[in-house]
Amino acid sequence: MPSLLPKPTPATKNYQRHQPEKTTLYQLIHDNYLDLDRYFSEQGKYLPAYVKREFEAYLKCGKLENGFLRVRCEDCHHERLVAFSCKKRGFCPSCGASRMAQTAALLSDHIFPHQPVRQWVLSLPFPLRFLLAAKPELITPVLKIIVRAISSALIKKAGLTHNDAETGAVTLIQRFGSALNLNIHYHMLFLDGVYIKPKIGDRPKFIPVKAFTATELIAVLNRISRRIVRFMEKTGYLEKDAEQPFLNLDEPDDTGMQQIQGCAITYRIAVGPMQGKKALTLQTIPAIIEENYSSAVKLNGFSLHAGVVCQAKERQKLERLCRYISRGALSEKRLSIGKQGQVIYRLKSPYNNGTTHVVFSPMDFMARLAALIPPPRLNLTRYHGVFASNSKLRPLITKPQRKANKSSIKKHSHSTRINWAERLKRVFKIDIEVCSECGGKVKIIASIKDPLVIDQILSHLNLIDDIIPPAFQLPEAQGPPQEVFF
Repeated sequence: MPSLLPKPTPATKNYQRHQPEKTTLYQLIHDNYLDLDRYFSEQGKYLPAYVKREFEAYLKCGKLENGFLRVRCEDCHHERLVAFSCKKRGFCPSCGASRMAQTAALLSDHIFPHQPVRQWVLSLPFPLRFLLAAKPELITPVLKIIVRAISSALIKKAGLTHNDAETGAVTLIQRFGSALNLNIHYHMLFLDGVYIKPKIGDRPKFIPVKAFTATELIAVLNRISRRIVRFMEKTGYLEKDAEQPFLNLDEPDDTGMQQIQGCAITYRIAVGPMQGKKALTLQTIPAIIEENYSSAVKLNGFSLHAGVVCQAKERQKLERLCRYISRGALSEKRLSIGKQGQVIYRLKSPYNNGTTHVVFSPMDFMARLAALIPPPRLNLTRYHGVFASNSKLRPLITKPQRKANKSSIKKHSHSTRINWAERLKRVFKIDIEVCSECGGKVKIIASIKDPLVIDQILSHLNLIDDIIPPAFQLPEAQGPPQEVFF
């Protein structure tokens, strides 16, 4: 008799447990992280506690011996185990993808109204990148200067004043570049227009504005750069002499972070006998000779780009843009090991000079990862204007949150937060809530955290050998193309 149970839909994929201990990234960190800590100890310095916690948490992320959920099908009683994640913000690809999906879903579904949204990206000169990395408390006042300048320009372009109108933005602070370089810059999603402040009982009216010309962008960037420099001079972090300004960092650095961060910003080697020299790169395509390769305007080391816009009806494009600006720092697919044991990382897009890969020693690769880890209590997502939590216009503009069912949602949970199963289904087309055997509905039946119980279950399922990290073995070399241009 044929089964009457529904089969899994072809639009979704079956869930396969991620095994981080078998990846190149895990093996590199497992074998080289302690060498980095030992290197600084020999120099009389140390790695901060939050950096060590990040590496140690990654080594436990997704491994069954550290705890897991038991998930069972209600129809055929087929079970699977789902390991716990580290939930860190540094370089973990799995947790970065989960956070990316969560952030993009929140912004596109509950924050941005059906109005045009434009991306503004501001990059800073190398000295200011280093200053913000060494003094993360300066990130917030610098961001306030940037948002105030862009908001004023939008309101002025709409022919209004701050007393009559207000705009809104969401900023995601990124700390990385495509070459795993430390690059603190601001990705801001601004409403491409302004809201007129309504009278009591009325709803706010949105007025779109035209795109900024290159001349107008340069004027905005000039205002931002002057205000940032003036702020740094007032706080004493930037001083001027007869020739040029210089940073004033008199505080001693007992950790090795400033050394790591400075080299990660300037594309240099941070540790070992080659310390301070330019990192090795591979140029596997000819240099791109094009005058206006980038549409960004540049001034005194600052760069401002505002060329990407999502119209009101382009909600899928908006979600893709939100995923892009909230993505993780590292991609495992672009990571490989060379024949000599070097770590090769492929760039997402080639540089103008034809560079497509950067090459690290294993320990210098650890230093790059350490530089990308954000310090604790640093919020990387900020809301401004009508999207700010204390804005009176926010309830009138953002999408109402769905009411939570108190019987099915745990205490202190947020109704706008999607769970891990919904994130997998939304981004990767993987439906973990559907049984791969019969297509029935699955549910969580237990959370296993007791080490003794964990060992008993894994022994019973013959999974003990799978969770023991193997000795590091170089995978098959994945070198660049044969024709290389230097």
